[in-house]
Amino acid sequence: MQLPKFFIVEAKALPEVFLKVAQAKWLLETGEVSTVNEATKATELSRSAFYKYRDSISPFQNLMAGRILTFHFILRDVTGLLSSILSIFAQFGANILTINQTIPTNGCASVTISAETTGVEQGAEELLRTLKKMDDVLKAEILAG
Repeated sequence: MQLPKFFIVEAKALPEVFLKVAQAKWLLETGEVSTVNEATKATELSRSAFYKYRDSISPFQNLMAGRILTFHFILRDVTGLLSSILSIFAQFGANILTINQTIPTNGCASVTISAETTGVEQGAEELLRTLKKMDDVLKAEILAG
């Protein structure tokens, strides 16, 4: 049996180090502190623990209030690929809010798409899996949400 990649765990069940990392990230994101050193001192967390776990913990957003997710892609420079990606978003019921694309270099472009995913009945993970399976999609991930 393969375990899922993500779990929803109540904060009080988490080890203290994860809570401190989340708090340090929040301090940095809100601008209350400007450096990792300041954030780790304020939360009484070691810098090594912060760097070890910073990508492993993120706050869960209230699903009842709607979900805006930001997707990041690395795409080959192929005519119609972005259009095909947008069609998949539409098929899943996602509402595109923003699209940002870099000019292709070395045959690849970076694309960021923010979408309202409240209407996605199959789930954002299934949407992401479908997008990852597309030819010429070199990388697909959810950055924020």
